[in-house]
Amino acid sequence: MTLLDGGPTIPQTCEPIVSTQDILLLLGDRSTVARQPRFHIEPAGDAATLRAYRRLRREVFVDEQGLFEGHDLDGRDDDPRTIVLVARDRAGLVLGGVRLGPVDGDPDIGWWAGGRLVVARAARGPQGIGAALVRAACAHAEARGALRFEATVQSRNEVMFRQLGWTRVRPVTVAGSPHTLMRWPIERTQHAAAVKATLGPLLAGIAPGGTGFVGDDGAPVPGTDLVAACDAIVPTMVERDPEWAGWCSVLVNVNDLAAMGAEPLGLLDALAARDASHAARVLAGLRRAARAYDVSILGGHTQLGVPAALSVTALGRTSHPVPGGGGRPGHHVRLTADLSGAWRPGYHGRQWDSTTGRATAELRAMSGAVAAARPAAAKDVSMAGIVGTLGMLAEASGCAAVLDVAAVARPSSATVGDWLTCFPGYAMLTADEPGRPPLPAGPAVGAVCGELTEGRGIGLRWPDGEVTHAVTGAVTGMGRA
Repeated sequence: MTLLDGGPTIPQTCEPIVSTQDILLLLGDRSTVARQPRFHIEPAGDAATLRAYRRLRREVFVDEQGLFEGHDLDGRDDDPRTIVLVARDRAGLVLGGVRLGPVDGDPDIGWWAGGRLVVARAARGPQGIGAALVRAACAHAEARGALRFEATVQSRNEVMFRQLGWTRVRPVTVAGSPHTLMRWPIERTQHAAAVKATLGPLLAGIAPGGTGFVGDDGAPVPGTDLVAACDAIVPTMVERDPEWAGWCSVLVNVNDLAAMGAEPLGLLDALAARDASHAARVLAGLRRAARAYDVSILGGHTQLGVPAALSVTALGRTSHPVPGGGGRPGHHVRLTADLSGAWRPGYHGRQWDSTTGRATAELRAMSGAVAAARPAAAKDVSMAGIVGTLGMLAEASGCAAVLDVAAVARPSSATVGDWLTCFPGYAMLTADEPGRPPLPAGPAVGAVCGELTEGRGIGLRWPDGEVTHAVTGAVTGMGRA
């Protein structure tokens, strides 16, 4: 025996289930019951729910609209990555549903599509079930790391999708019926790049780095072969994860020197902490990283009894610094990254720890790769992520860039959305003439994944040739180096 939505009835041997609604009614709180939503949306978690959803599809797309004969099932229904979201009423009856999932083959490259949006005839109208399912699908796709989310909708539904914020791509025909390809504007890469947006106006007149190196990772010291770099760690990170903050203060500075092809000479740290115990934990992480990278701590300043803060200055040496703005249209873009490791606990999707498990020889091979290969341009991937950092390299080079999403190597446990916007530990973006050899970066993996072009901004190029906008203009506003 089954319920109206296809789910099994509760066996007679089970204890009776008392719902929140039942309790409120028993207490006489009918006003709260009346204010409860008439439906809720959840993933279809069992075979009975999927059957109910597919039965609705057949009733609407086959019987009511005549779009298909017999059934509307296709290969997406058999793909284990496909997700179905359903709307249920208070009694548990399935009123509607939508499916979504990756478009391309395995692995998922962040290109998702929604489809088979359906609402039972009796449930249509002012409840807004269809719109709610669309919004839920958008949120679910973004949470799963999608950077491109599309749907082919019947033309009469285009207005609803536009009202929900979708954009029209082009008209298409499905099952002999006019449809429209719509795209949801995922702005995650724009937000990742936006953290640098105020730098240009803020630093106007300072020109950090000097001519040819404005906005670079480090600054050549005039009249010498020295390069200086300085990075501060976010105070909240120093406060809640002091050892990791200390490690990262070394990591980011060595990476800045490495991007310019400079050999690290030493570090100076400025540390503020609430007490000696907290300062000791920060310094323990800093010392451990300095030993791992085989770089000396030359000195610094420590202050106690104040809010947490940490900044480190690094000195390096090279007679020919590699600029971040040395790229030109036609240059190939290469990403070289260490894919080992895992998400740092507490920073899932934001900080990838690929360095704490590496031996000194491996770390030195990666940090010396730019100096050995000497590409035309190089930038280490910062907190702006791969997309934002590529935007800075392109901006400093006076051009735009296109990134081939499928060609970007990434760890299997990282979604495309996370990987293109996170801080990845060791990752270097370089630009050079086609055919140049890869960086000799030890355990790091390198591959050409795009090119510099005329114009401004960053585009993401997908396997079907479509290019979506990841960054529409300048990242820092500092202009050409």
